[in-house]
Amino acid sequence: MSEFILKRLFHLIPTIILISLVSFVIINLPPGDYLTARITELELQGDTSAREHLERLRTHYGLDQPIFVQYWLWATRFVQGDFGFSFEYNQPARELIMDRLLLTMILSVGTLFFTWIVAIPIGIISATHPRSLFDRIATLFSFVGMATPGFLLALVLLVFVLYAFDVSLMGLFSPEFRNAPWSVARVLDLLKHIWLPIMIIGVQGMAGLVRIMRANMLDILGQQYITTARSKGLQTRIVIYKHALRVAINPLISIAGMSLPQIIGGEMLTSIVLNLPTTGPLFYRALMVQDMYLAGSFLMFLVVFLVVGNFLADLALAWTDPRIRYN
Repeated sequence: MSEFILKRLFHLIPTIILISLVSFVIINLPPGDYLTARITELELQGDTSAREHLERLRTHYGLDQPIFVQYWLWATRFVQGDFGFSFEYNQPARELIMDRLLLTMILSVGTLFFTWIVAIPIGIISATHPRSLFDRIATLFSFVGMATPGFLLALVLLVFVLYAFDVSLMGLFSPEFRNAPWSVARVLDLLKHIWLPIMIIGVQGMAGLVRIMRANMLDILGQQYITTARSKGLQTRIVIYKHALRVAINPLISIAGMSLPQIIGGEMLTSIVLNLPTTGPLFYRALMVQDMYLAGSFLMFLVVFLVVGNFLADLALAWTDPRIRYN
């Protein structure tokens, strides 16, 4: 097992470096940059005093250097905790990201748990009772959930609740807690508001997992070793949860490794619709105005989440199925 872990760890660093390099190059592909556009805008307004400051920023971050030099400067500083400077917001990118990253992680992890807690039992019941009324209803809702974009569901619920109950679903906090320091009261207020975004963002993932879980369980329940277990007189509960589920859940564990960055990326439009103080709207804005260091830092966090998530998924798979350790 230790050799398996070391092999997986050995692939983490070059993977992160390669993806970060490609991401940085893609961000810089559009012509121009934010500083150039900002300098032009200020000069058209007759303000030349800020040009010197912006030129110093350009020199400090190597924006007048070739792109690989820019990447090297950014990557080495990123490792040291300097994520660059947000030209749009005129402050270090670290301050902007850290303010929103915690809420994004809470929302994403909560969505992940929600999808698993709801999808797995529904998938098991549908597979053990095929063509039943429950199975048909679950299948219908799964297809509807997979076909409904999260932002559209957010808009529908937003309008419905506003007109039906005269209650706004915007944000994750009540007005008095939006800029307040963290406290027990603020955490409780967050819990009062966060459940709806979790459900909206998790609908598509939950619907997909239900279909995967149902298909896996149906396939496993038809295997010979399951028939043998039944013929030995084992209880149905033991056959399903000890023998069938342990194998059927393996593909879901693999999917879980990629779920976190997908949730973070997928919540972008929903966060814009519901005005959530997460990284999604900020990332979208950074891409639109070519705020390269802010956008690049977000991409790096997504890369780290993806790689680490896949690493943890590999460990979980090796623990649930020892055969994987020797492949």
